[in-house]
Amino acid sequence: MSRIAQKFEALKQDGRRALIPYITAGDPAPWVTVPLMHALVKSGADVLELGVPFSDPMADGPVIQRAAERALKHHVSLAQVLALVREFRDKDNLTPVVLMGYLNPIEAMGYTRFATEAADAGVDGVLTVDLPPEEAEALQSALKPRHLDTIFLLSPTSPAGRIKLIARAASGFIYYVSLRGVTGAANLDVREVTAKLKEIRAHTKLPLGVGFGIGSPEAAAEVAAVADAVIVGSAVVRRMEEMAANPDKILNEVPAFIARLREAMDRATLTPTSATGASR
Repeated sequence: MSRIAQKFEALKQDGRRALIPYITAGDPAPWVTVPLMHALVKSGADVLELGVPFSDPMADGPVIQRAAERALKHHVSLAQVLALVREFRDKDNLTPVVLMGYLNPIEAMGYTRFATEAADAGVDGVLTVDLPPEEAEALQSALKPRHLDTIFLLSPTSPAGRIKLIARAASGFIYYVSLRGVTGAANLDVREVTAKLKEIRAHTKLPLGVGFGIGSPEAAAEVAAVADAVIVGSAVVRRMEEMAANPDKILNEVPAFIARLREAMDRATLTPTSATGASR
């Protein structure tokens, strides 16, 4: 069983939902990434989504685009991202790490080499935004023997046929994009999310994570009540951007934000008895 599957199973047994923050590797400087990853886990993150900086992040809004630009100024490459994961694993061998990015850097490295080095570094899953399942067989053939999960996106406009296709292709969990548009958009409609998750669950037993548009403890709590995981990206990265000139402040205030999300999620989903147990 993969680290991702183990984590979701443990959370299920506790009656809790996964909290998955996103950060861009190397933002605002490479030395910040690993200490921040550890601080996020300590503050209640269950899975870490680590963005691979890319020069043309088409699915990302301006906040995460600027994060990639800041990282690229430090020449952060896919190889360096893997080195950061390896450094994180020196102290944490339990928390799942998912790489989120685009196909070009993986193709440049080569599928087999990437899969081998990612597994050796301690990566658990890969979400390649611009790789549809119809074209993913070659990459999946490299990832699967190395026990790396392949995570795919679904959206509010995904028809039934596409849901079935991704349900067959995905492993680890499925990432449901709760909004039409890019990361950082607003107007989260939890009723629409609830209805779509019900439709998706008819085709898969994989955990369903919801991301895009979750920027507050209140929104995180609402989504936690209907999803298996709450994924928070732009709200985290925006705070990092505001403190980019003072990275030490990031290491305190961003984990504090994650702790507030965790507390709100647990209040929304745990019974008083289980909440007491979870706090011990």
